[in-house]
Amino acid sequence: MLRRLLTLMSALCTVVVVAVLLPAATATGAAAAACVTPWSSAAVYTGGMTASYNGHNWYAKWWTQNERPGSSDVWRDEGTCGDGGGTTPPPSSGGFVVSETQFNQMFPSRNSFYTYAGLKAALSAYPGFATTGSDTVKKQEAAAFLANVSHETGGLVHIVEQNTANYPHYCDWGQSYGCPAGQAAYYGRGPIQLSWNFNYKAAGDALGINLLNDPYRVERDAAVAWKTGLWYWNTQNGPGTMTGHNAMVNGAGFGQTIRSINGSLECDGRNPAQVESRVSKYRQFTTLLGVPTGANLYC
Repeated sequence: MLRRLLTLMSALCTVVVVAVLLPAATATGAAAAACVTPWSSAAVYTGGMTASYNGHNWYAKWWTQNERPGSSDVWRDEGTCGDGGGTTPPPSSGGFVVSETQFNQMFPSRNSFYTYAGLKAALSAYPGFATTGSDTVKKQEAAAFLANVSHETGGLVHIVEQNTANYPHYCDWGQSYGCPAGQAAYYGRGPIQLSWNFNYKAAGDALGINLLNDPYRVERDAAVAWKTGLWYWNTQNGPGTMTGHNAMVNGAGFGQTIRSINGSLECDGRNPAQVESRVSKYRQFTTLLGVPTGANLYC
């Protein structure tokens, strides 16, 4: 009788344990919500719209554009979605497609001013850079930008324009704001060699930095220098018909980035040696990153 009672009690305990464990197991196995359309830095969101980013769904409280979910109060986190993977974080959070080792291989003789940390710090200003499109396109854009930068600066050696005789030429007194830092203050600086008072004004306004009155900051602060280069790459057509960013993410090809930066002096047979120098560097960098060059390399 005692043995039967113990057996019955043992069976009851097993049922109780199973009853306690089942809800927890069910909760653990519950599927996350489906991810909605991924967030895009180019899209405009109004209140009530949603986007997925970094494994979460996000709800826009009001109008927003280019404000990354999680970086602004405009977005409300609606919880995890899908398998929790979501989109890749932007380069500023550590996911830049060019590693520091690769960067150092690209620029073995670079000036210590041009730090990898300075480049990483600048990426948040233009989160669409090297994060748009497929993994191949992202790496192609990074390679294209850095290849042009290498050409402009002699391999990230030169911080400022070397021909000092040009310095007084970059002041356009026709602009209402003139040249408050002095006529010879707006010479080329940084990775894209930003020059002219109107470019310092436009870049400073876009970045929230008073570069018109203090253009020398571009040669003092590595992050600011990189930001001016990214500003030009992402927002300016120059003598071309599109930005360098758009040329790479929309498949126009590396040749169009040359046209946007210095096409009036190099493209259409004006200076084929300079074009070849840029293309050669782009080929080198895409090989290092393990991606093809794509078509339309020349301008």
